[in-house]
Amino acid sequence: MRFEDQRLRLLEDLKAGGITDAAVLSAFGDIPREDYVLPEFKEYAYRNRPLPIRAGQTISQPAMIAIMMSELKLRPSDRVLEIGTGSGYQSALLASIADELCTVELHDSLSLGAQKILRAAGFKNIYFRIGDGWAGWEKAYPAYKEFDKIIVSAAAEEVPPRLCDQLAEGGIMVLPVGGNISQILHIIVREEGTLKIRQDYPCAFVPLVKKIK
Repeated sequence: MRFEDQRLRLLEDLKAGGITDAAVLSAFGDIPREDYVLPEFKEYAYRNRPLPIRAGQTISQPAMIAIMMSELKLRPSDRVLEIGTGSGYQSALLASIADELCTVELHDSLSLGAQKILRAAGFKNIYFRIGDGWAGWEKAYPAYKEFDKIIVSAAAEEVPPRLCDQLAEGGIMVLPVGGNISQILHIIVREEGTLKIRQDYPCAFVPLVKKIK
């Protein structure tokens, strides 16, 4: 089956799984996942499963990415912070909807590889930082201090305080929180200066490595 046909089938599976956000579905229909997986896994690009990428990391399963993006309630005017660039697939999905995406990756080899792919794909609204995701966008260009939306693609044992500090009023952050084996997706909204947390969706992500002190 051609990749284009597999992508259409993925869209139908996402809809059947309860994804209704038109912008999210459009992004999944436009972005070729096969460009962001290792060559030996291209034939599995559109299966609803995580796949290995370099540096011992994974590209998340499409359904979980779609759930997280839907929970963000993305708008074309949004400035988004992504923790965990990985192969760049989720970055491409986010940047196809939001006005600007700032993405942080701990592993320089992953970031540099994603930068090459995303620039070749024509994205001009993505900014990159190689560093500790627990610190968010600190000391990076552009010098943004807060974001409308924040998405974390690795599991934290607790909600990172510095990411909370970078969430704008009215903003939404989505991240998995828990141990190394399984986690619960947390949806955090800042309303009138207060963080309101809802826990939903069991999930399993690689750990968010903590280096800051």
